[in-house]
Amino acid sequence: MAPSQQAKSPKTVRGLLTGLVVGACLFSTAPSAEAQAPAKPVAPATPQAAAPKAAPQAAAPQAVPGFWDPRRRPERPDLSRLTVIRFLTETDYPPFNYTGADGNPAGFNVDLARALCDEIKVTCTVQMRRFETLVDALTSNRGDAIIASMAVSPQLRARVDFTDPYYRMPARFASRKDAVMPEIRPEYLEGKKVGVIAGSAHEAYLKAMFTDAELHGYPNDDALRTALRKGEVDFIFGDAISLAFWINGTDSGDCCAFSGGPFVESRFFGEGIGIAVRKGNDVLRQALNWALFRVWEKGRYTDLWLRYFSVSPF
Repeated sequence: MAPSQQAKSPKTVRGLLTGLVVGACLFSTAPSAEAQAPAKPVAPATPQAAAPKAAPQAAAPQAVPGFWDPRRRPERPDLSRLTVIRFLTETDYPPFNYTGADGNPAGFNVDLARALCDEIKVTCTVQMRRFETLVDALTSNRGDAIIASMAVSPQLRARVDFTDPYYRMPARFASRKDAVMPEIRPEYLEGKKVGVIAGSAHEAYLKAMFTDAELHGYPNDDALRTALRKGEVDFIFGDAISLAFWINGTDSGDCCAFSGGPFVESRFFGEGIGIAVRKGNDVLRQALNWALFRVWEKGRYTDLWLRYFSVSPF
């Protein structure tokens, strides 16, 4: 099961949020790849720029998200008070967290949790629960930290504290392979048919920024992607992580590829994904932030990302 096109609210499952976030999103690449610059609304009087010609899809460099500035190395906190970290994660959200063939927790989040514990030099346990029970389990001291692709939101911040983001939910355009564009700007899509999930944050973004595109709303992912496969639309726009799994999976029929780079504006696409800890547990939060930086600095985060994401959402 690939991640869904539009993540759900914290009351059900994780969400694409509209909260504002302070700070810049950095990207490290292997090899280097630049993130798509934020789009700006097109002024009516601006002449249309010539869109770059579509080229046959070539293998793109694998991009790895990074949110850590090597110039701002966090100080090593006092770790002497930490003896064990009880992580909580979700039961069924592959490849981020799921039950492995041996019956034990597995996935990107689980492997990252183990890497963090290895860096902090403490014992770790990982307990799997239904997503909707995770926050209650944390606040009632049945675990110490939630690592379950939980999107940071003002509503959740009222109940728990979060580490720095360890990945975001970017948005991207996809097109048929014979019409891939290396860069996408609002003026390039003037008059183009763009499919999007009706009522989503992605649709709101297109309405605000790509004002001259011809938008076509669809009720769900299947209908949206089928429209692209059949050539009913020129592009689709949605959650890049679920699109990456679709592009690389059998359901796409090898029809399509990403066009342009990722869009990460927090006003539309959320603050990012963090590890939740109990309110006021600054010792654990700071230890996890330090360990996240160390895991990234040593290249272990990149190794994990490349293991789980053969087509990068970034």
